[in-house]
Amino acid sequence: MSAPQSGAAGAASTPRVSRPAVAVLGIGQLALLTLVVVASLRSLPAMAIYGLGSITLYLIPAVLFLVPTALVAAELATGWKGGVYVWVREALGNRWGFTAVWLQWIQNVVWFPTQLAFVAGALAFVFLDPSLSSSGFFTAVIIIVCYWGATLVTLRGGDLFAKLGSWGGIIGTLFPAVLLIVFGAVWVFSGEKSQVPLDASAVIPPFTGLASIVLIVSNVLAYAGMEVNAVHVNQMKDPGKGYPRSVFLAAGLILLVFILPTIAIAVAVPKKELGLTNGIMLAFGEYFDHWDMGWATAVVSALIAAGALASVVTWVAGPSKGVLAAAETGLLPPLLQKRNKAGVQSGILMLQGTIVTILAAIFIIVPNVSAAFVALIDMAAALYLIMYMLMFASAMVLRRKAPDVHRAYRVKALPFVAGVGFFACLAAFLLAFIPPDGFTAFPAAAYPWIVGAVIVVLGAPPLLFYALRKPSWDRRPADGSLLSDAHPEA
Repeated sequence: MSAPQSGAAGAASTPRVSRPAVAVLGIGQLALLTLVVVASLRSLPAMAIYGLGSITLYLIPAVLFLVPTALVAAELATGWKGGVYVWVREALGNRWGFTAVWLQWIQNVVWFPTQLAFVAGALAFVFLDPSLSSSGFFTAVIIIVCYWGATLVTLRGGDLFAKLGSWGGIIGTLFPAVLLIVFGAVWVFSGEKSQVPLDASAVIPPFTGLASIVLIVSNVLAYAGMEVNAVHVNQMKDPGKGYPRSVFLAAGLILLVFILPTIAIAVAVPKKELGLTNGIMLAFGEYFDHWDMGWATAVVSALIAAGALASVVTWVAGPSKGVLAAAETGLLPPLLQKRNKAGVQSGILMLQGTIVTILAAIFIIVPNVSAAFVALIDMAAALYLIMYMLMFASAMVLRRKAPDVHRAYRVKALPFVAGVGFFACLAAFLLAFIPPDGFTAFPAAAYPWIVGAVIVVLGAPPLLFYALRKPSWDRRPADGSLLSDAHPEA
């Protein structure tokens, strides 16, 4: 450290620049940030069918996927900046790094219709016509209108909706979840009839073959995003001790947000009435009607729709930034590197919107909206699980390939932890090819072929682009910097 200069000359030659202090995150703060990112209500009705058995179906992927993902991502994030593209590239090469970030992006594109279908189900109750939630045309229209509206806002630039994202999560996810927990507890302890058995033996779900538990795949996807907040590890005072505690606290909170509202739905809504897109609203309807507050169902449904829509708006531009960073190194043609005057990645967003519109058509083609919802969830899960397998493999390779790179946090027994996560993802990936129990939208024999075709069509492009790349695609300045540096808001 050099000695401080004194006198006017020193002050003139070396002006002091004040830098904002980096906020220190506590264990509880990081756990809450993770809860807001990961928690979502849209998958709860699917698990409510299992009653208390949903506890087991939530715990399995939490232990085998949620915790390993958070721990491994923390080590990678504190050793290499740049996210999954850099992590996988450093371990397995540029081809697979590009493939990983593409899969992270494309699964999010598939996720948009599922989340907006959830919005459509909530809006049906806002419009006081629950039957609309079963209309494929209504669902498709809501998906297309809301998505392109969010895209037009994103193309204007700025980060207003990113700032509102956390509030959307609180208002549209955490608040309704707490309400369900309170209502469910009052319902049970006041002696009202439960629609599912509440004895201890019901915690073990019935097993009638692989199809009866295939929805565990959507549970794995429900925990996706644990890696997002790993970038904040360096903001903790003692990452080695604090981060694992934060992970387990976050995991516990997430389980509470998932399990207790799921049981609250199960006790009030008959199993035959549960739908993937309207089960939560039906539960609120049962509770509010029972207490002569039917008007409140529309209010809570509006909050849920607003929260889910806020999450979509927040994520429209986010994941595509990683693809853009890779694209600007020459991995995508110039058309997909295009930016508008605000510096926003308009080329990728247009491609993203086109895919969402095509996927929305599934809700019109498939008569059963819930079946289309399940199909899209399985497709998204399969794509995202490939990315996670690449991430877990990269963590193990980098331990051998770059053991001396400083990591503020190191996973104890990394081969075991990453291995558990890898094989959990592999098992869930294979389950994605099995139609859920009672799925009738497609013939059972055709289901795995359809899922496989979607995986190939959406997952193969990065390998093709990499093989066909041309030197003219690399539009970086001579110093090798990215165009992103000139447009930090994009």
